[in-house]
Amino acid sequence: MRRNTSPLLLALAFVVCAALATLGADLSAVAASDEGGSRRGAQGIELLDHLIFIVQENRSFDHYFGTFPGAKGFPRDRRGRIDVCIPDPVLGHCSRPYHTNKQFQDAGPHSHPAAVKDVNGGKMNGFIKVASAPRTFCANARRRFTKQCRKFLGPKKQPDVMSYMTSKQIPNYWRYARQFVLEDRMFAPTDSWTLPAHLFLVSGWSAYCPAPRDPMSCRSNIDLKKDREQWNYFEPPKYGWTDITWLLHENGVEWGYYVGEGTCWQNPCEDKPGPWGRSLPGKNPLPGFVSVRQSDQTDRVLPHQDYLDAAADGTLPSVSWIVPGNRVSEHPAGPTGVRSGMAHVTRMVNAAMQGPDWESTAIFVTWDDWGGFYDHVVPPRVDRNGYGLRVPGLVIGPYAKTGVIDHQTLTFDAYLKLIEDRFLDGERLDPETMSRPDSRPTVREELPGLGDLARSFDFTQPPRPPLILDPTPFDS
Repeated sequence: MRRNTSPLLLALAFVVCAALATLGADLSAVAASDEGGSRRGAQGIELLDHLIFIVQENRSFDHYFGTFPGAKGFPRDRRGRIDVCIPDPVLGHCSRPYHTNKQFQDAGPHSHPAAVKDVNGGKMNGFIKVASAPRTFCANARRRFTKQCRKFLGPKKQPDVMSYMTSKQIPNYWRYARQFVLEDRMFAPTDSWTLPAHLFLVSGWSAYCPAPRDPMSCRSNIDLKKDREQWNYFEPPKYGWTDITWLLHENGVEWGYYVGEGTCWQNPCEDKPGPWGRSLPGKNPLPGFVSVRQSDQTDRVLPHQDYLDAAADGTLPSVSWIVPGNRVSEHPAGPTGVRSGMAHVTRMVNAAMQGPDWESTAIFVTWDDWGGFYDHVVPPRVDRNGYGLRVPGLVIGPYAKTGVIDHQTLTFDAYLKLIEDRFLDGERLDPETMSRPDSRPTVREELPGLGDLARSFDFTQPPRPPLILDPTPFDS
């Protein structure tokens, strides 16, 4: 028998269905908001979902930013002139800083013994003496003034450890400094060379471990000049203490360590020299950590192209480190000069700015050591291992403050501290709390006087738009 349905019931049913549909859409929107837009409720550093650390090579703060307005640059006399004159044992008088337009420098030794002599008990006047001592540096050959060395000397035969640059030579770096944050008390983590600096970058320590599989066997070593102390490609890991990726892995935090062309990123990798010689793992130490092997994370060491793809796709990991290949490192002994290094950094920054993750990203640019170049600020002594001489530091991002010079005392330990505060609920590389304790003498993130990178940001401001720069401004 057919049942008749009244128009009133049909109308009521239609209203109920429409209401349910609307409610379902609202719930879907809320769910989508929670899944993809949960950052609306985030505050402070929780707004930073992606931390990117770009680390170049071998430049001091005074060499790049010694004349930057408002920064703690070269000392000045009453007339505003640079008031620096460093003893010069070759010329028999003191030599002064000079402005250079040159893209290539000879610089000077930058080992731990060289750093000690450069600082000279706080006098900061050993740079020319150190550069002049080895016969391999042109500073030693200035009396003969050989044709080959002419390009590495100043107008009064000063060695180029006394040279400095301005916005004319490194316009993009100065533009970032003017538009975002310049750090004028960023110190290398230890007074030594590239390898120890990069070990501190990812672990807060540099050590030698006679029994690498025993983290308690490690002892501080900030020189690491002997073969048995350094890990090289195709060898078992030698760095036995715990690195930050161990904690990231335990907490399910993704990371990527992106290395330049000509660098071995797989282990094992093809054993043959690249176009600029055999690559060395000084800038790529993570595969040499026992902890990285034990957590099976070596596949997170990747080439630069993977970073560029992730930035474009919106799939950046929470933490990214970007280290250069030899052609773009800015190392004075590199084959292509300062401009190539600045172009590389600009491309890496542009990639993040142009990608969908920009509004949740912070970028930090620094240099791993001073390279032998003059700097006038005495490094603080915080423990037996550091700090090292001052290097440039930049903070770039949508929440970075505008045109600010940060005078906090900072080093690469502050990078670790920010990673830990943002993604690890403040857990430190601390033997007393880590699941994999080691014998490190100090918890560097907790040392008194270390600044807080969160102060470089204004999280109340609307996200700033990208600042896309030409990587090769000299060609346009």
